[in-house]
Amino acid sequence: MNNTMQYKGYVGSVEFSEADGLFFGKVLGIRALISYEGTNAAELVADFHDAVDDYLSLCEAENSEPEKAYKGSFNIRVSPELHKQAAICAMAQQVSLNTLVEDALREYVAERKEAV
Repeated sequence: MNNTMQYKGYVGSVEFSEADGLFFGKVLGIRALISYEGTNAAELVADFHDAVDDYLSLCEAENSEPEKAYKGSFNIRVSPELHKQAAICAMAQQVSLNTLVEDALREYVAERKEAV
């Protein structure tokens, strides 16, 4: 079972409250709180789409740029020794440290997707 859904570039979570008999979720990866709910899958998807559309309409009305999740830039922290080793490895391969990390991350994610 996939616990996310996508619409217009936004990723939303899918959760269930047994106590309330309700599916619910929120848009992931942005600071704005965009939530939605439904008593069944069709209602949840429809409310997710409506919530994203409402958010985009609000941004347009306020003449503000909507937040986009997963812009391709994030900060990570590693030990100084790993940082040094990665930088040396990148130089030896004549690539940037960014390219080395991107390649390693792409390979790691691909391996994990195959295992699922």
